[in-house]
Amino acid sequence: MIESDSTLQVGQIVSITQGRDAGQYAVIIKILDERFVVLADGDKRKFDRPKKKNIHHLEFFDYVSPEVQNSMKETSRVTNGKLRFALTKFVNELVTDLKKGELN
Repeated sequence: MIESDSTLQVGQIVSITQGRDAGQYAVIIKILDERFVVLADGDKRKFDRPKKKNIHHLEFFDYVSPEVQNSMKETSRVTNGKLRFALTKFVNELVTDLKKGELN
């Protein structure tokens, strides 16, 4: 489930492990360098006011939202609704997989 840091992608879902947003999920909307990314969740952290985070304070999932990724490629913007949709879809799939026992 957790990926190596070298495969960061725009649209990838992460879990925040440190800071005041710890325990929340977010989407990578920009990769600044090998150490920092910019995150938004469409709710508390909107696209217009994203959060810069150190990658060492994040848990990476091998799930990349195609909706967010395509929107960022086409217009370099994404709506807050798409961010919320991507996170809701991911959390629902994660809960379903946990119920099935597919993830440990």
